Amino acid sequence: MTDEEATEQVRDEAETEDTDADRGDSLGPESTKLVAEVATEDAQLATDLEDHLAELEADKREAEERADDFESKLKRKQADFQNYKKRAKKRQEQMKDRATEDLVENMLDVRDNLKRAVESDHEDVESVKEGVRMTLKELDRVFEGEDVEEIAPEPGVETDPQRHEVMMQVESDQPEGTVADVYQPGYEMAGKVLRTAQVTVSDGNGGE
Repeated sequence: MTDEEATEQVRDEAETEDTDADRGDSLGPESTKLVAEVATEDAQLATDLEDHLAELEADKREAEERADDFESKLKRKQADFQNYKKRAKKRQEQMKDRATEDLVENMLDVRDNLKRAVESDHEDVESVKEGVRMTLKELDRVFEGEDVEEIAPEPGVETDPQRHEVMMQVESDQPEGTVADVYQPGYEMAGKVLRTAQVTVSDGNGGE
């Protein structure tokens, strides 16, 4: 390389360094400002994120506390309901036992009368029958007190499958399919059928 070429290369390198320096001087303040703004934004975002996370954590704790409170209340309600069912069942059993005791107590006089009738030495049939009638009257009084009624449909009444049990069809002058006669009466208590009445029904040909 000649001296002139070396001098020219040094001059070119110097100019390149000056150009880079000028460029760095012109972009340096803007870059610094941009970096500062980004750093500020990042710091604010970080702060906002921390605050948001703290709020979420607080909401989570509050929700968990409410859930625990609801669960505790639900368990108390379930326990109260179970206790109520036990008390109601116990009261029902007590009422049932008391009702049975009252019925048996009312039947004691009926039994005493029947026992006296059986052990009686009277040869007079009418006297015995009178005693039985009195006992039956006493029994009917007990049944009436318990709201027990006899099911004994009159002849000609339409049969009711809920209250009547048809035993057979017989000749009768009653309309066909209606009650001809009561074979055995039924009973109902407070509207509930305890035993259906056994009846015969008419074939509708008895009058011909």
